[in-house]
Amino acid sequence: MAFMFSAGFAVAGVAIAAAPVDVPDTMAERVKACVVCHGPEDRMGRDAYYPRIAGKPEGYIFNQLRNFRDGRRYYRPMTLLLANVSDRYLLEMAAYFSALEQPYPPPERTALSSNESKLAQKLINQGDPSRKIPACVECHGKALMGTAPFIPGLLGLPRVYLIAQFGAWRSGGLLRGQTPDCMSEIAKELTTDETNAIAAWLAAQSVPEKTGAAANLPVEMARRCESLFHRNDAP
Repeated sequence: MAFMFSAGFAVAGVAIAAAPVDVPDTMAERVKACVVCHGPEDRMGRDAYYPRIAGKPEGYIFNQLRNFRDGRRYYRPMTLLLANVSDRYLLEMAAYFSALEQPYPPPERTALSSNESKLAQKLINQGDPSRKIPACVECHGKALMGTAPFIPGLLGLPRVYLIAQFGAWRSGGLLRGQTPDCMSEIAKELTTDETNAIAAWLAAQSVPEKTGAAANLPVEMARRCESLFHRNDAP
């Protein structure tokens, strides 16, 4: 009898395990492969940081997804993941993540000297006209939370991620942007000490509550960075 009970239990267990799972057809379910890496907090992978994408401008997210798919920005896992995804679906993904609200991480503790802090704030708020380096706030907004619909915010990101992005813009190896690319041009004018100071200062700032992206860019910066705004809308 004991044997028969055990056998019956095992058969029942197989039947239960094989029962179909009712998965809701929602965007939240469809993008679970994305949030494995791009979850509520920034994560460090084997060879890259996976930054937060929740709440970034819709146009910016769409452009980055399309750039990964089309080889203008290189990271093999992303390229493979998006290889056969249509523009329409990329737009739906971008809209979903743009509207997603998640808490930001606390500011990082960074060891910035007084001179480094002053240097960072000067470049962020004033730029350096002699080298044609615009202030960060001109593109990324006075609150540094981005400019709709294509420019991302700079706060709430890890220092090492920001440093890596500057390096990628300089080298052009990982971020194969359209030419001419204003961020690549700007990054090449900055020294290593300057980018390190900027990244450390930004990472140490609190993210302001209830502050969204700026509405628009100054006309001069819109002209200079026109390549960033090109978007082929899905049919």
